[in-house]
Amino acid sequence: MPFVDGIDDAMIDAVWLGARGCVLACIGGDVLGMYRYGPAMPGRGSHIATATFLVGEHARHRGIGRALVEHCLQAAQAAGFRAMQFNQVLSCNQPALALYRSLGFAVIGTVPKAFDHSLHGYVDAHIMYRELS
Repeated sequence: MPFVDGIDDAMIDAVWLGARGCVLACIGGDVLGMYRYGPAMPGRGSHIATATFLVGEHARHRGIGRALVEHCLQAAQAAGFRAMQFNQVLSCNQPALALYRSLGFAVIGTVPKAFDHSLHGYVDAHIMYRELS
């Protein structure tokens, strides 16, 4: 996760729940995962979307991540975005890399040692891209 330790309710409300394009996946009152999406850049770059996804540890390996990404791609396309770009997919996150590749994303660049991972130390971050039309 790209955030520092000690995430509080105010940060979740401001960065996630208050964001345009925030979607929660729930069963009953249990939040399984969420995503938010919006323009990767303002102005002339606003036709490219970016998104961030979270799936709770208790909900992994149940297809929640795939359902969230597929829903996000459909929502972004319906909102008029022409492509989706992920700016920081960690090289050590093999499940996410496999999922995104299976949905048509390609690695278009890599930033060496861009992320200070709590378990793996400094790891590369991939930029992934897929057209929506």
